[in-house]
Amino acid sequence: MSLLDKIKKAGKEVVDAVNGTPSLLREIKEKAAARNKTIVLCEGEDKRVVEAAAQITKEGIAKIVLIGNEEECKKVAPDVDLTGITLIDPLTSEKTAEYAKILYEARKAKGMTEEQAAEQAKDRTMFGALMLKAGDVDGYVSGACHSTANTLRPGLQVVKTAPGIKTVSSCFIMIAPDKNNPYNPDGVAVFADCAINIEPTAEQLADIAITSAKTAKDIAGIEPKVAMLSFSTKGSGNDDKFTQSVPKVQQATALAKEAAPDLALDGEFQFDAAVAPEVGQLKAPGSKVAGHANVFVFPNINAGNIGYKIAQRFGGYMAIGPVCQGFAKPLNDLSRGCNVDDIVATVAVTALQAE
Repeated sequence: MSLLDKIKKAGKEVVDAVNGTPSLLREIKEKAAARNKTIVLCEGEDKRVVEAAAQITKEGIAKIVLIGNEEECKKVAPDVDLTGITLIDPLTSEKTAEYAKILYEARKAKGMTEEQAAEQAKDRTMFGALMLKAGDVDGYVSGACHSTANTLRPGLQVVKTAPGIKTVSSCFIMIAPDKNNPYNPDGVAVFADCAINIEPTAEQLADIAITSAKTAKDIAGIEPKVAMLSFSTKGSGNDDKFTQSVPKVQQATALAKEAAPDLALDGEFQFDAAVAPEVGQLKAPGSKVAGHANVFVFPNINAGNIGYKIAQRFGGYMAIGPVCQGFAKPLNDLSRGCNVDDIVATVAVTALQAE
């Protein structure tokens, strides 16, 4: 099911009554268009990517650099108008040698030779990451026909993480079927990390909390109130003799508060203490987050993945993502099962992540 179909299915409150355009996606596209960012799509050999590039260009969502050449793009998508799209082939580009030098400088400490850098710079996903590193584009999207590992590895190797952040993570933007839920009055929440970090450390959880708050503000359009989740609220539970997950979340909360003292963040909380005012007041009196949270940091991927899928299936929420976060510059991974609408939406989100 495409992102567009998922949003339509999520409920009437998410769909604009005038023209049937999903309101959240419409707002994201409009905000992206206003920013006029340049995004590189790395897979010009894929029909869906070429079609998405044309649609994005036509709608003015972003300027598109498509890695490929006109011959192959016309072969896979003969009816697509390539007007306004910048096509670049790493095998013939005058920039390839310059990018190879950037790659060599980034990887020579790991043993990479200049010859290896010159060869690897011709790889399309690496070339796209190097464009992003060089500042020639504002964001990078790939993964329609490459694995997540092949898509994110170039980012980790050359783009690296944002200042003060050591952890690349992901989040889902969760859209309620309506805005009548008293525990989620905005109809939007952010769940993290549900897709990348399996058993994050306290330090990684702190990074995930800070970057998820930024995503909530920049993409979801909500003022973040971050809850560090656990089966315990303010020491009500303890597993010191077993997995020590409660102390880990407590430590993560302290580290995140120290790193981002102005961020509304608290924990550790059980989910009900995080969202229900009556429970939050009882279990964590005086907390500005308890009972009002809209960004939820799960203690590990088990809890996060299960949690967002319960919200989807039992609660009717729609999940946008996973949205990658923590990179120094915007870099996102597509599902290999994506369609044109998914690619368009991902490019719009990526444009909003750009500084």
